[in-house]
Amino acid sequence: MPRWEEGSEERMKQSAMELFEEQGFEATTAVQIADRARVTTRTFFRYFPDKEEILFADADLLNAALVQELLRTPDLEQPLRTVVRTLAGYDWEQLGSRDLLRRRSRLIASNPGLLERDLIKRHQMAEGFRRALGERGVDPDTAELAASTGSQIFGTAYRKWLESDDDTDLTTITDTVTSLLSDIVPAARPPRGRRRAPAASPAK
Repeated sequence: MPRWEEGSEERMKQSAMELFEEQGFEATTAVQIADRARVTTRTFFRYFPDKEEILFADADLLNAALVQELLRTPDLEQPLRTVVRTLAGYDWEQLGSRDLLRRRSRLIASNPGLLERDLIKRHQMAEGFRRALGERGVDPDTAELAASTGSQIFGTAYRKWLESDDDTDLTTITDTVTSLLSDIVPAARPPRGRRRAPAASPAK
């Protein structure tokens, strides 16, 4: 079969998804992916260290783009909201159609090894946010909480967006999920002062 380099990365990504869905992730090999994409196995390994990484090929560039966006944000008075809005404002369909992202998510969720790698990538993203907030002068503890909690909030919103059958945009769903925090962590009440002793009755 003819082999060519132009567009090989995208063909390999597409071929991998097709094979993973046709015969299962575990049963698919790098050689099969290369054959379907009409490239050599050597070319496959020049782009990807293993078949798992083909599902996370854009992770490093994505993390770098999101961190840069966070560093450019002018207002950091609310670090948690800033992290969430940075994630929700990204055009995720640059990475593929919503249907493709949905299929990828389901594939990852069905495989413990892929799920573990996905969690590692998410942790790396949160770490990037934590460092970026620190560079902008946010208190270290606040930066850590904002980065990790914001990533978790967005992860829930992103999953709901993928599973949704309507056209509700990701930012709206993210705002709805964020509002749930008020139910989980109610606003702190001001500390109560000491009770005053009852006033003495006026002398008769």
